[in-house]
Amino acid sequence: MTAVEQPDEARAFTPVTVGPLTLRNRFIKSATNEGMARGGVPSRALVEHHRRIAAGGAAMTTVAYCAVTADGRTFEDQVTLDDATLPHLRALTDAVRAEGAAACAQITHGGCFTFLPELSTRYPLSASGGFNPPGAISGRFFKTAMTEADMDTVAEAFAAGARRAREAGFDAVEIHMGHGYLLSQFLSPAYNRRRDAWGGNAERRARFPVAVLRRVLDAVGDTMAVTCKLSVVEGHRRGAPLEDVITTARALEAAGAHMLVLSGGMNVEAPWQIFGSNMPAAAVTSIQNPVVRVATRLMRLWEPRVAFEELYLRPYSQQVRGAVTMPLAYLGGAKSMDGVGSVMADGFDCVVMGRALIHDAQLVRRFERGETRVSGCTACNECVVTMYGPGGTHCVLTGSGDPDANSRPAAG
Repeated sequence: MTAVEQPDEARAFTPVTVGPLTLRNRFIKSATNEGMARGGVPSRALVEHHRRIAAGGAAMTTVAYCAVTADGRTFEDQVTLDDATLPHLRALTDAVRAEGAAACAQITHGGCFTFLPELSTRYPLSASGGFNPPGAISGRFFKTAMTEADMDTVAEAFAAGARRAREAGFDAVEIHMGHGYLLSQFLSPAYNRRRDAWGGNAERRARFPVAVLRRVLDAVGDTMAVTCKLSVVEGHRRGAPLEDVITTARALEAAGAHMLVLSGGMNVEAPWQIFGSNMPAAAVTSIQNPVVRVATRLMRLWEPRVAFEELYLRPYSQQVRGAVTMPLAYLGGAKSMDGVGSVMADGFDCVVMGRALIHDAQLVRRFERGETRVSGCTACNECVVTMYGPGGTHCVLTGSGDPDANSRPAAG
């Protein structure tokens, strides 16, 4: 046994199988928007960001928000999984694999949560039409309900995106079904007000996300791990109750998902639920993107005061753990070996970390060697704000972004 003495803690350093993929341990770097793809081109800074996480001992690192269509982006400076990005993404996956880790692409469509200046449709697509609360910030006040033809097109785009991710060397894809993006717009009763077979009770609201999962599994499931990111709590009164989340989890299990990554919160209605704490007031003034700056200031008018507690999503995730037998990954504030041990004791298969690994890319190695038991991350959330700066996402306590590397393409 390593410096880790407790059996539950030691389990975190053992291999785990997720679909066709075997990971060297159970630590996964979560998808945290990096701000390192200017003009949609993955940069050398993005490669180095994920290489460092891999070198630091994480078993898999997740590249955030790889849009499956151009309309599926939330901002212009996000990766679209198309032929032009493949060489740059291949540079990233080669670097991660050289460090002995796996690379995962988070495949996503924003639906009506988009701030793009132009779309191929008059209004952004969503589960239901009508007034578009996220778009009110950017002047895109309305959204369009997807037709079944739209759903088929988008489901195939997810499958095509997964195939391109495989071509780029990724070992896994994470289908984003949380945080208020398109697939969670179908899952959430606040967004899905359809009266056809794609809306109504939880089982029917889950039909389109499940259909997307099946399409992706058919495309790559024999050669790649296919996981789904799911919000176990939306964090606002109109959101899906926990029993609906469990219904969705069971449907995804029945459809063959290799693992669920359990997260929480919604980008517009309850971002504090994603992070388990508030954005710092001083950081708001440093956001360069004017749309995001206005949105964040408005959000602070109604958000509750939330103090960070380790494992803040554990009570919700434990109930999902008790309802399914499939592999589950816990995400939500793990930052110490005590916390990791609790997650393992609960029966979760992996622990997913974001801010703690941004703070210290070597944290997994240092945990394993017994050099520390607690991350120095303070959950100040200023790293979230740095995403909009020239250097991209970084910890303000331990590092700085590299604007030069962030302006240079990953390949070439």
